[in-house]
Amino acid sequence: MKYRVIIEQDEDGMFIAEVPSLPGCISQGKTRQEALTNIKEAIDVYLESLKEHNEPIPPSIDEEVVEVAG
Repeated sequence: MKYRVIIEQDEDGMFIAEVPSLPGCISQGKTRQEALTNIKEAIDVYLESLKEHNEPIPPSIDEEVVEVAG
């Protein structure tokens, strides 16, 4: 499954990762890569919790990135 992850660096230099389609699914890391690793784990835990509580799992995304000259 694929989910959109937004990563922003905060004022202390930490990278904060959030999954908009999974409310409250947020993690962080000292580096961008660490934040990505941590958010993957958070997504797994989040989805497992949804399954355990028989709640619907948000659909996976299917998107493309288009680069244009600018």
